[in-house]
Amino acid sequence: MDKRKARDFTEGALLPQLLMFALPLIATSVLQLLFNTADIIVVGRWGGATPEECETSLAAVGSCGSLINLLVNLFMGLSIGAGVCVAHGIGAKQYEDVKKVVHTSVVAAVAAGAVVTVLGITAARPLLVLMGTDAAVLDEAVLYMIAYFCGMPACMVYNYCAAILRSSGDTVRPLGFLSVAGVINVVLNLIMVLVFHLGAVGVGIATAVSQWVSCALIISFMMKTDGVCRLEIKSLRIDIAKLKRILALGLPAGIQSTLFAVSNVLIQSSINSFGKVFVAGNTAASNIEGYSYVIQNSMYQAAITFVGQNEGAKNYKRLVKCVFMCVSCVTVLGLFFGVGIYLLGEPLLSIYAPENPEAIGYGVMRLAFISLPHFICGLMDVGSGIMRGLGKSLVPTLVSLIGSCALRVVWVYTVFAYFGTPESLFVSYPITWFVTGCVHYVMCFFEIRKRMKAQGECALG
Repeated sequence: MDKRKARDFTEGALLPQLLMFALPLIATSVLQLLFNTADIIVVGRWGGATPEECETSLAAVGSCGSLINLLVNLFMGLSIGAGVCVAHGIGAKQYEDVKKVVHTSVVAAVAAGAVVTVLGITAARPLLVLMGTDAAVLDEAVLYMIAYFCGMPACMVYNYCAAILRSSGDTVRPLGFLSVAGVINVVLNLIMVLVFHLGAVGVGIATAVSQWVSCALIISFMMKTDGVCRLEIKSLRIDIAKLKRILALGLPAGIQSTLFAVSNVLIQSSINSFGKVFVAGNTAASNIEGYSYVIQNSMYQAAITFVGQNEGAKNYKRLVKCVFMCVSCVTVLGLFFGVGIYLLGEPLLSIYAPENPEAIGYGVMRLAFISLPHFICGLMDVGSGIMRGLGKSLVPTLVSLIGSCALRVVWVYTVFAYFGTPESLFVSYPITWFVTGCVHYVMCFFEIRKRMKAQGECALG
């Protein structure tokens, strides 16, 4: 095993390293979202023979987003645990431990993908009905979900492997693999919708196929590499100690994501009550906001990896520098893209819903409440990433449970129930981001100070 293949973030110039790590990750995330945008634009423009049918297809895809996240986030969170374990192992130069984490993670990803696929296919209709999905949208939404979840085992494996590669410092190759799969996704979108007239279900099929392509590419690379993340079929087995560590770090992250998804499903149910035109506008605006989110999320991933490696090396002075650098970068990125998206909101929304001024108006409303203060969401996520990099995954989960999820649910049943307006629903996002973020950073301060104090006492002793 060639140990030099892992990038060491415990020494060297920090900002260039951070940029070299984050830029390919940003490109990967934006590209991934661009392909998702292509799904939405294709069904919004050509998903039916009439504007009304196109609107129905767009609403069908949009109605499934929060529900899909609810079903997959718990298991996807385990990939964070795998990434943190790899980062700690590389920082501590424990490469045999890294090898065990890699092989355990791939087996866990296959199992998680199988479970999520069965859940998604069997529970699609009852859960969509429970969410109050418009009857005109329901049948198409169910078919879209079934097609989408056929690609879930591949999606799980790709994301687990990508998390492992990123924690070893490689953010370029996941970008390349995703680029190839994404081009295939877009081409299949057009074929399925324009040639076979399959609407939303055609988009779901194209997405599933592209997920299998990205999975095949990343597995092929990891089987050929000589680095610390080399994958060997004969070594695929569960290491109980490593699985416990992955679960300890990843399960709380998955629970946190699931809890966010639960609150978002509740909010989606409230959004559904305003009718399919509102849902269409909200879907388009939400997708546009996604670009700001994934760009900021690169700093969350950077915080996990850079803090994780320096935690493994017990290099706390550099760890503090990593924290300040990630916080500064996410603030700048969040303000620039959040404000920019809002200012360009109307022309951007018109791409998704042409000749539908009512849907565009609803989309602009959402952008005003969520896009403008979106940097707060980025800061909140970086705070959570710092804690996970420190190896503390349960704490940010509990904070998010109380500060975001529970508060958001209470908001829906009190403030929104009283006013009953979209504005009173959307404003819950920045408020809960702010509350949760403040608590995250207080916990980060105490955790880092405790480690530095203990290290100082050991040095004196």
